[in-house]
Amino acid sequence: MARQLLITGATGTLGRALNRIAELRGLEHRVTTRAELDIAEPSSVQAALERSRPWAVINTAGYVRVADAEREPERCFRENTEGAVALAKLCARLGIPYVTFSSDLVFDGRLGRAYVETDPPSPACVYGASKAEAERQVLEIYPDALVVRTSAFFGPWDQYNFVYHTLSALASGHAVRACADCIISPTYVPDLVNAALDLLIDGETGIWHLANQGAVSWGEFARMAAERGGFDPDRIVLHGTERTPTSTALASVRGEMLPGLDSALDRFFKETEVPWVSETARPSR
Repeated sequence: MARQLLITGATGTLGRALNRIAELRGLEHRVTTRAELDIAEPSSVQAALERSRPWAVINTAGYVRVADAEREPERCFRENTEGAVALAKLCARLGIPYVTFSSDLVFDGRLGRAYVETDPPSPACVYGASKAEAERQVLEIYPDALVVRTSAFFGPWDQYNFVYHTLSALASGHAVRACADCIISPTYVPDLVNAALDLLIDGETGIWHLANQGAVSWGEFARMAAERGGFDPDRIVLHGTERTPTSTALASVRGEMLPGLDSALDRFFKETEVPWVSETARPSR
């Protein structure tokens, strides 16, 4: 049998998307659950990699609940830092290409411009700190690893994203509150996954920023989604925060690989598998 691509995090948004797109691209692969591979347990990592001998490992597993991380820092660091590092150690030892995902939240948003790969991390929350420490240790242990920073991703194949929740609330007759002074780089999951696979196959290493081009506030993002979904964008209630406005938008000095946000949103509505979206919220243009 051909050697497989090993993908951790079978139940998460990125894990499911990688499973789907790897299949579409004809890549032999295997996606593991936590029961099959606990990334923060070195013996579990060793057993899984020695059993499957993959040609590459992509890590999508980890702790994703940003707000809850403030109450569960040990768990967050275990899953996001210790897990990513355990995989990096063994991949380095076995000479297996390795990809792990990081976040725009390794930055505090106070730089005054979009962040690029060479900007030093400055996390302002536990989740961001766990990702920043993972980056540092992974690249120290395995300089040839690929670390993909991304931001605020949304996709057509599950409901665990801001666009789905915005449209669902509007379809139910509710207004939506969204922050007007927190700038982000929304990222369409199919674009992200295809670009990450391209970088892996091309042998790229180090930190890469992958996000759709077009930084917006959460409020602007919600209004864009509402308009395309056929809803009144004025039902998006904009609000500020109690802190200084921030921007964790991502740009790249290595190469802009993803198309613009307008294109991504248009494709979301064409490709989404959420039933109520396909019936009531199609692009109006």
